[in-house]
Amino acid sequence: MNSEESAIDGGCSCRQVRFRMTSPPLFVHCCHCRWCQRESGSAFALNALIEADRVELLVGDVQVTDTPSESGKGQRISRCPRCRVALWSNYGGAGDVVRFVRVGTLDQPDRFPPSIHIYTESKQPWVVLPEGVPAVPRYYRASEHWPEQSLQRRAALRGR
Repeated sequence: MNSEESAIDGGCSCRQVRFRMTSPPLFVHCCHCRWCQRESGSAFALNALIEADRVELLVGDVQVTDTPSESGKGQRISRCPRCRVALWSNYGGAGDVVRFVRVGTLDQPDRFPPSIHIYTESKQPWVVLPEGVPAVPRYYRASEHWPEQSLQRRAALRGR
């Protein structure tokens, strides 16, 4: 697969901000926690985890807003300054090296279904989880769920 085939473009509603993920994500979370429900205004948030240096701004710039999170470490949400769509977040635990790209902002969001459903203990009761996709009550150990290639990429981020 060449770089053009692996590029995944996305952006905001007003098209002032366009970005590209230069590789597939490490993993895709479908988070059902109450914080994500509140932030998204929906039943869950669908985030593609990817190295920050693999997300390139093509057009425009983002406005970063610091918000609280349940962990107490906070969340930095990158939004379009005009239409205010949230494009990605950086969480305190992962720092600036990993972005949680909102899958719905991608031009082809159907390419990235959830790899795992997390915080299902607080999911909305009418949400039916699909068979064959891991689901956990809270969080999980990456070593138990991530593919080997993603674990290697994560290790490189940590300098191992």
